[in-house]
Amino acid sequence: MTADLGSPSYPGGTTRPVGESSVGDLVGQVAADLSKLMRQELELAKAELKAEATKAGKGAGLLGGAGYAGLMVGIFASITLMYLLNFVMPLVVAALLVTTLWAAVGFSLYSKGRQQLKTVNPTPTQTVASLKETL
Repeated sequence: MTADLGSPSYPGGTTRPVGESSVGDLVGQVAADLSKLMRQELELAKAELKAEATKAGKGAGLLGGAGYAGLMVGIFASITLMYLLNFVMPLVVAALLVTTLWAAVGFSLYSKGRQQLKTVNPTPTQTVASLKETL
């Protein structure tokens, strides 16, 4: 028996032309190819999710730093506004006014953030598309 260069290599290490292969050998080869394809698809999904998680982590870190800086600016701006309002009203009223203003801003940001999170798509779209093509 001579090995054909164009014939597939089987898991058992033998190579033979398709015409000489039994149905069992062909089914075994298809199962092996399908198993290899599924492993590759899983690796693609893991790589895609890892890349997205890395981007999300970097973005979250930057937003965390910006949030802290914004918090400090907000605190000092609020104290300044409170003392400026003290010239036209009692300090307690000015403090309540500034607190109410920040409550409104916080609620608005919460609402917009919640809407934004509802648009997040955690599905690995490339992997799903590749699986659909394969099937």
